[in-house]
Amino acid sequence: MTKVLVLVSGGVDSAVASALALEQGLEISMLHFSTVPLGNTRGLEKTEKLARHLEKMFGKKIRVCVVPHGETLFAIAKSCNRKYSCVLCRRMMLRIAERVAEKERASALVTGESIGQVASQTLFNLNAEHSALNLPVIKPLLGMDKLEIERLAKKFETFETSILPSACCSIPSKPATKATEERILREEKTLEIDKLVKTSLNGVKCKT
Repeated sequence: MTKVLVLVSGGVDSAVASALALEQGLEISMLHFSTVPLGNTRGLEKTEKLARHLEKMFGKKIRVCVVPHGETLFAIAKSCNRKYSCVLCRRMMLRIAERVAEKERASALVTGESIGQVASQTLFNLNAEHSALNLPVIKPLLGMDKLEIERLAKKFETFETSILPSACCSIPSKPATKATEERILREEKTLEIDKLVKTSLNGVKCKT
C-alpha cells in the first residue's frame, strides 16, 4: 500500500487533506511541527485527537510524528526579513518533512494548501516554498475555496476539533505575497540550514 506523510497544522485544511488521502486508499503518517517554547501544545493535542478519530473512521493505524520547530523559528525571526518569514518557515518544514518521509518510507508529502487563502499560499510563494525539496507534494485542496473545505471537514467530522484554538508562528503584518526563489535564497544565506535541519531531525518523536 502506498504511504504518504501529511503535514498537519491542527487547522481545518490539513485535517481534510488527511481524510481525503485515507479515502483514496493511501496509508498516512501525520507530521506536526511543535512551536514550543514560542507556543503551547494545543496543536499537537488536536493532531493526536484527529489521528485517533480518522483511525476509527477509516480503520487504519496512523503514526503521529512531532518535530521541535521552535529553534528554527527563533533563527528565522533573528536573522531574516520578517515579511518573508512564512515562506522561510514553510521551506524549512518541507526540508525536514522530506527527511522524515524517507524514514517513514513515504512516497510523497501531502499538504492542506489551497491557492490564495493565506499569505504563504499565493502561487508565487508556493513555488518558492516547494523548490526546496525533491519529493512529490500532493495538494488535494489546491483549487478549493474555504466553504468547500469546511463542507468536507463536516463530512469527515473533523471540523469541530480543527477549529479549537492552537498556536502557530506569528504572521507578519505585511507578509510577502510574491516571493521569488532568488530572494528567498539570499535570505537563507543568513541561516545555518543544515544545522537547523539536523537539530530538528534529532528531536523527532513518532508514535502510533
